[in-house]
Amino acid sequence: MGVHPPETGAVSTDGSGPINGATVSMTHLVSARLFFYLYQQVSHAESMKIQSITSDLFYIPLPEVLTDSTHGVMEHFALVTVRIRDNQGLEGLGYTYTVGKTGGAAILSMLEYDIKRLLLGEDPNEIDRIFDKLWWALHYVGRGGIASFAISAVDIALWDLKSKRANQPLWKFLGGVDDQVKAYAGGIDLQLPIDRLEAQTQENLDRGFRAIKMKVGRDKLEEDVKRVAAMRDFLGPDLPLMVDANMRWSVNQATEAAKAFADYNIYWLEEPVIPEDFQGHRRVLAEGGIPIASGENLHTIYEFEKLITAGGVSYPEPDVANVGGITIWRKVAQMAEQAGLPVTSHGVHDLHVHLLAAAPNASFLEAHGFGLERFLEYPLQIEEGFATAPSRTGHGVCLDWDALEHHRGPNLN
Repeated sequence: MGVHPPETGAVSTDGSGPINGATVSMTHLVSARLFFYLYQQVSHAESMKIQSITSDLFYIPLPEVLTDSTHGVMEHFALVTVRIRDNQGLEGLGYTYTVGKTGGAAILSMLEYDIKRLLLGEDPNEIDRIFDKLWWALHYVGRGGIASFAISAVDIALWDLKSKRANQPLWKFLGGVDDQVKAYAGGIDLQLPIDRLEAQTQENLDRGFRAIKMKVGRDKLEEDVKRVAAMRDFLGPDLPLMVDANMRWSVNQATEAAKAFADYNIYWLEEPVIPEDFQGHRRVLAEGGIPIASGENLHTIYEFEKLITAGGVSYPEPDVANVGGITIWRKVAQMAEQAGLPVTSHGVHDLHVHLLAAAPNASFLEAHGFGLERFLEYPLQIEEGFATAPSRTGHGVCLDWDALEHHRGPNLN
């Protein structure tokens, strides 16, 4: 990299004094010490290589059956993990997930058969270059979809590794100054009767949440309105209440629903229409009268650019586990900031708490129903409506691999 050690005959390599009796000023001595320290750091970085990649698939049973308007009944989610170890012995962890058991084995296969060989021997510090390498190596079968999920897990592992090497928590490494992030409880509860919906909400309030999201998108709009009205009455007039349609409606149906919900002080309506209908989002936002959150099903930065440019979203909602990892999540957040928009999150709250803590335009963190609390040494802490980004180095997610082993998916070999 153009950095060479001090020439023989100037100063001893440990900076202890002159060589051959030469007189060295204190300024020269300090400069030599600094130069040698920087030389050692650069030499160390130049020699760093990815030595091993370990990918695993687990099918995680949900504590209770969940329901929404698109995915129906959900009893499991697939968890795909990636552990990247460098030749200095340091390891970074990344992961992604899917709904049910669909797609997990395909992501694992891409990691094992396509991505692994592209990573071995690479410098793990060069995260942007590695992202570009993977993107273009996979673009013909990728440009979103399975490839974005797999790249996301790798990218998260690399950022975990890099912030660990810097001996900093990820949120601070990314420039964050405040470890407190507003959080809401994301219910996946479309088919719960109202009394059970209220009981679930009370449980979340008791856990420390001060904002709630519920599902909408039942067969009849009047059923949704009745449930939203009951929830608003239960929460009182001011506590933030979000509603999530999971892409259920046409533009006209979504606009009608938004107008019907407007009387209940809705913080945002999430995913009212299919994710690719950017102009439809714009119409629902313009005509419906309430803010729109969307983006969990957009898997590239180019899609977010179209959604934001179209004026179709109030709260862009990238998911770090499927949009391309931390590298792309941060770019989406910056794009939102430039457009004067706050950014929110979807899923994997143990990772997103870091990203929102480092985002100047952060909105709410979603605490998602696909949680890993049963398999974590340090579950996310919620108090009086705020999540605390951990002070451990890296992202600080420590999985219980022994407990996960009971839920291992099929072995590719």
